[in-house]
Parts: sequence; C-alpha cells; structure tokens
Amino acid sequence: MASERETLRLSVAGLNCAACSMKIERALAGLPGVVEATVDMAGGRISLSLMRRGSAADIVESVREVMASIEPGAAVLDGGVPKEPSGLPMGDAARLAIGGVLWLAAIFLPLGEEARISLYVCAYLVAGIKVLAAVARNLRGGSVFDEFFLMTAATLGAFALGDFSEAVAVMLFYESGELVQDLAVERSRKSIMALADIRPDTANILDGGVWRVASAASVVPGRIVLVKPGERVPLDGRVREGSSSLDTSSLTGESVPLDVSAGAEVLAGSVNLGGAITVDVTSRYGDTALSKGLRLIEEAREGKAPTERFITAFARWYTPAVVGFAVLLAIAPPLAGLGDFRTWVYRALVFLVVSCPCALVISIPLAVFGGIGAASRRGILVKGGDVLERLADVRAALFDKTGTLTRGVFRVTEVHPSAPFTARELIEIAAAAERGSNHPIARAVANAAGPGEGPQGLIEELPGLGVRLLLDGVEILAGNASLLERYGASVESSWKDKPGAVVHVARGGAYAGFIVVEDTPREQANTTVNRLRELGVRFVGMLSGDRPENAEKLARELGLDLWRGGLMPADKLEHFRRIKEEVGGTTIFVGDGMNDAPLLAASDAGFAMGGLGADAAIGAADVVLLDDDPSGAAEAIEIARRTRAVMRQNIAFALGVKGLVLAMGAFGAASMWEAVFADVGVALLATLNSARILSLVGAPEAL
Repeated sequence: MASERETLRLSVAGLNCAACSMKIERALAGLPGVVEATVDMAGGRISLSLMRRGSAADIVESVREVMASIEPGAAVLDGGVPKEPSGLPMGDAARLAIGGVLWLAAIFLPLGEEARISLYVCAYLVAGIKVLAAVARNLRGGSVFDEFFLMTAATLGAFALGDFSEAVAVMLFYESGELVQDLAVERSRKSIMALADIRPDTANILDGGVWRVASAASVVPGRIVLVKPGERVPLDGRVREGSSSLDTSSLTGESVPLDVSAGAEVLAGSVNLGGAITVDVTSRYGDTALSKGLRLIEEAREGKAPTERFITAFARWYTPAVVGFAVLLAIAPPLAGLGDFRTWVYRALVFLVVSCPCALVISIPLAVFGGIGAASRRGILVKGGDVLERLADVRAALFDKTGTLTRGVFRVTEVHPSAPFTARELIEIAAAAERGSNHPIARAVANAAGPGEGPQGLIEELPGLGVRLLLDGVEILAGNASLLERYGASVESSWKDKPGAVVHVARGGAYAGFIVVEDTPREQANTTVNRLRELGVRFVGMLSGDRPENAEKLARELGLDLWRGGLMPADKLEHFRRIKEEVGGTTIFVGDGMNDAPLLAASDAGFAMGGLGADAAIGAADVVLLDDDPSGAAEAIEIARRTRAVMRQNIAFALGVKGLVLAMGAFGAASMWEAVFADVGVALLATLNSARILSLVGAPEAL
C-alpha cells in the first residue's frame, strides 16, 4: 500500500553530468524495492520512493554501486550539502593542461611522422581518458548512446581519416568546456542553496545558572538561549528579556529589520542586529521554521516540470536517431554519386559532434532550479518545477479575506454611544466585560480602552453571543444583538448598515450603544491586486467566511471582480470550483492554510499564508509564503514567467545554433572546430543563462 512506502533522500557531490543523471535515474528506478526515482542534478539530490518502510538502509549501498558504475566522480554524501567548490578541479585541470602541451608539441616540434602521431595519441588519451572510460563503462552496461559515445565516435573517426590534430583539439576543447560548465553548475547550486548556511550549529544555553555552548540540535523546547549581537537566532522561540532588531531577510525576503522585545516571537536564522536577547525555545532544531523551509527546498525538485520531463524523454531517442542519421549521411551521398566517402564521413563526424544533447538536457533543470531558488530568496517556497510551470499561466486568482487580504488584527473604528452615555463611558463599560475574554474582537475593545484592571466580578462567556458580567450587582452585556435580546435589553437599529463586527453594550438593562470593530487591511493588498492585473491575470476575486457587507467593503476598496461573504468551507469550495470552470484556465487560491485547506488542494496552485508555523499550510499548499504578504503570489507568478522565458531561450538557442551548424556540417561549411564550439559553447551559455534567473528578481526590464 502507498501508506507503507518510504521516501529516501540523499545528497550527492560531483554530479554535474546531465546524461549521467538520466542514466542513474533509470538505473535506480530498476532496483528491487524502488517504486520511483528522481535524480536532481541541479540540486545535488536523489529521491527514492521505496516499496516498504524500513528498507532505506538496504538500498543506500546499491545506490553507491549504481553511481560508481555510471559516474565514478560522483559520490553519495552521508549528510548535509556539498562543500563550497573551491574552483576548477585541480586533477582535471592538470590533466587537460598536460594534454594541451602534448598537442602543441606535436604541432610545432620538428618530429618524424611516427613520433608526431605518437604525441597526438598520447595527447588524445590524456585529454579524453574520462570520456573513453565512460564509453567503456556504458559498453559493459549495455548502454551505448550518449554524448560520450558521440564525441568518441567523432574523434576516433577523425583519427581514422588522418585528422590527428583536429581530433585531439576537439577532445581537448570538449573536456575543457565540460570542466567550466561543471564549475558554473556548482556555483549556481551553491548560490541557490545558500539558505542552508544560515542555520546555526550551536546555541548559548543557560545551564545551572551558567551560559555554555551546546549543539543546537540537542536543545529542547523550554530551554533558554542567549543571542548576542551579530549572532543568528539558533532556534524558534519567544523573547524572554531584552530588545533588539532582527534581520529576517534571509527567511522572508523582507529587507526592513524587525523590532522585537519581551514576548515577541523570533525565528531561527534571523540575525541579531542590536542588543543581546534571551529567548525561550519553543521548537526543536528539526521543527523550526527554517528547518521546515530547508526540507521544502530539498523536496521541491521532486516534482519535475512538464518541459523538463519532455526534454528528458526526448534525449532518450534523440542520440540513437542522430547516430542513425550520421551513418546515412556517411553512406548514402557517396553511393548516390554525390562525392567521395572521405568527404561525407568527415561531414558525418561533424554532425555527431554538434548533435550532443547536453545543452538541452542540462539547461531546463538548471532553469527550474534557478526559479525555485529565486523564489526562496524572496520568502516564497515553491514545491517543485511542475508547480512553477503552472504558475506561469495563471488566469484567475482568488483570495481568502481574514488573515490574507487583512491582517486578522481587529481594531475599534467607530463608537456610537446612546444617551445619556458618552463615548468614553461606552468604551470603559464594554472593556470591563471584554477583558475577561480572549476573543480577538474582545481584545480589540479592551485595547481601545487603554490600560485597566483585570477582569472584575462574575464573568460568563457565551459562545457565539458575547460576554455577561455581574459587577457589584450590576449586569453588563457586551456582544451581538442576540445577546442583549436574550437578557431583555433593547437594541437600536442604526447599527445594521455598519461594516465590520458590531459589539452592543448594555448596563443594568439600559442600552449604552454599540462599537464597530474591523479587521485591519494589509498594506500590500491593494498592491497585490494591481500587480496581478499588470501581469495579465484577468480575474481577481475573494471568497470569505466573514459577513457579506464586510467582504463587499474590502472588495470594493480593492477593485475585485467578484466577492462572496458568509461562506462556510464547503460553500467556498463550491464557489471556487464554479469560478474555476467559468474561467477555464489556471486558477490559484491564497489562504491562511488552515480552514482553507480544501481550496488549497483543489486549486491549480494553492498559496498558504502564515509562514511555516502551520503544518496544515505546508501539507495542503503548493506554495508557502514565509512572510505574511499576499503580494508573494504576484511575485511567484512573475518568477515563474521569467523562468519559463529562460527555458524557452535555452531551448530555442540550443536548437537554433545546433540546427545551423548541423546544416553547415552536412554541406561541408563547418568543420569539427565549429562543431565542438557549437556544442560546448551552447551548453555553457545555457547554464549561465539559467543562473541569470537569480539576478532577474525584481527587475522587470531584465528580460
């Protein structure tokens, strides 16, 4: 059963070969007990869905064996992420330098023919030993057709034709290009996964009245930690003593420092910019918001984009087809009397060199990974390339109201006393009762009255109605109209056209007036709607459980196309499905991730507000907004479209250049020199173009 399956995720180092990644993925999928395998070359990750729980330990060694047989330079790490690359691998760089020296010596030294050929052979073997070894491994494993086979066949063919210098040069430049490309991939990977570096390994904990340094992973909730100026908060918690400003930009993308004092919540990974603070720990190391975010980033690449899946499938038959066409190109024209065999064999070899699929295979996953990384830098966690690709085609966006377009923080906006009571008396009477309730509306009324004594007298909280207080024998009522009617107090009718929540107040049976309490709209709500319209999202609406008049007021302020209020969760889902069917395109929903879970699951892409504190949000949503900012939905769409644009650029550029050089080679207008530059150059430029996504965030004119 699916519930008995186990997911095994491994970090790998040195896996920069796109073709090898595909082979490893296919080989791992064929292992006993493996249901599905995903190899993420861009992220340096392997994910395996196993048949049964408890089988992970048995499969790791098999994974190592598969990788060793296909790509010996890659290795499964015991944990963590690969270390920061220090530059070009010195062993490979030295090997290519020696090969280059031997090649130049064969060209320029006054040698006999046999000595010259011997130097060319030595230079070829030194420069191409990794390619030749890969071909040998493939032949032993029964897997032949890949770019290594194409490059080997082309260069050995050139040797057979007597073009020794050109054969060595092609191998040298191909391997040099691969080396530089590997470095670009490593740097791209490092910049995207930089979030992993902000999780502190240690914490200053209070132990027996003395501060000592301990492993952050060993600290349990309830302990007290000290965060000094300049240090990162090691674990989620609540400020116990002290005040400071925290840099949370690496978590939420918010550049403005967050001021905190006693009682404020703080997240692991935030940087303390001010004075020292002590923090009561509330989460274990693996359960912090940051740790959950890191897990989301690691898991995000398991959902491959449709374009990525297509390119992977395309590459499987592309190489055999190219080899077959090259054979026809070498044989058919001379048999038809269109030239000699040597000319057409050489053209076929050029065809083999330029047709390597590396540029296509590597550029798409790197573009997707770059898009996910760019989003994470902005505090937006996208769960996979398939989600990212769907976001590029959003036609309708629907929002929850409370906690999404509004802050979920209530405040008093109107006070309407009834004679002979004054506005101040009305507020104080209401606050005397409301201080005994934890309801958000009650707290808003109590806060409006200012500091006061705690609850006095006998308090009775009536769910769905309000609060009843007996103070010195006098009855005070604060709640809705039904509460006052139940206890025989009359209610004026002027409140009915008021938006927001209305709190009616009576003292000693006399009506004292009513207070209007409204949710606070988010500052970013209007900006979010405008930005979505600029991006071409043609329908923006709101589905809310709040009173219809409250929903209508906010919707009109924001200029929404549709709004519905007073909806139960089932009603919301019904309206959402109807709107989605009418729009006929990709529809997203942005909610708080708790009671909106059905809509988050039913949408083409669900956005959960509220950061990573709510596990329900993480499970139901496709995208998690770390900062409570609905404008993240618009940013995610923009990043998705930029990512798609880069993917299309890579595909068009790779196919265009290769198609041109293939045609030139077939007609004798291109040599192996042009062919190898076309292959390696296109792959390298596609890699750099994919990494460019990280710098395009917030720069609309960049593409």
